[in-house]
Amino acid sequence: MGVLDDKVAIVTGSARGIGRATAELLSEHGAKVLINDLDGDVAEQTASEIAGETVVYGGDLTATGACDELVGTAIDAWGKIDIIVNNAGYTIDGAIHKLTDDQFQRMLDIHTVVPFRVIRAAAPHLREPAKKERQDGVEVFRKIVNVSSISGTMGNAGQANYAAGKAAVVGMTKTLAKEWGQFKINCNAVAFGFIDTRLTAPKVDDNTMQIGGETVQLGIPEQMRAMANYVIPLGRPGTPEEAAGGVFFLCSPWSNYVHGQVLNVTGGQFTGMTT
Repeated sequence: MGVLDDKVAIVTGSARGIGRATAELLSEHGAKVLINDLDGDVAEQTASEIAGETVVYGGDLTATGACDELVGTAIDAWGKIDIIVNNAGYTIDGAIHKLTDDQFQRMLDIHTVVPFRVIRAAAPHLREPAKKERQDGVEVFRKIVNVSSISGTMGNAGQANYAAGKAAVVGMTKTLAKEWGQFKINCNAVAFGFIDTRLTAPKVDDNTMQIGGETVQLGIPEQMRAMANYVIPLGRPGTPEEAAGGVFFLCSPWSNYVHGQVLNVTGGQFTGMTT
């Protein structure tokens, strides 16, 4: 028996990194998981490698109607939603005076607008069952976890666009907690520090991703990576599996009375040096 048996979870950006580790952990504890990635083939491969029950939605979640289709895929497969983890994202770094309107807007779109659209699309499937349960005097907790960053809570040089998107999702999370607490829908955020993923890998030529036919450079300068030992009391970056542990807690029954909070998963990192 798993603590998440019969639960249905949507995890965006779950074919790689923290998202994949989260999907694997939720599945290990009994959840049925929707796997999502910009690259549908990679999402299919990940789904095939996860032992539990999965379904796949591949595609760009910033596209018109994509978030509705994402939610619809989970409903078509399993008829309900219990957990949403809004994890999908990437970075386009640059000094604020050099950022273009498009570079700024794209960070808001993926880190704030997409979570909003996913939550809005899922609203009937979260709220309506809860209304009936409330009438029957039954408490059933559902979970929304939005992924933020200490760039959003502390700021970070070179990431005004990313920090703005990650700060905005915190405000949305806290507002949603006030609106949906009556339905026993726990709404929380996780603010990650330096987690070892392709977003924090060395900024080299082959560390890129394709979005809408455009190549986006990922990673951070090596000298910033080298600072990890000095600004993280635990002395190293976190692993995707360690990051997923924080998300799992907020998806689990042990977080039923944790609501409207931002859980920092940072190894004690005390500056906004990087994400």
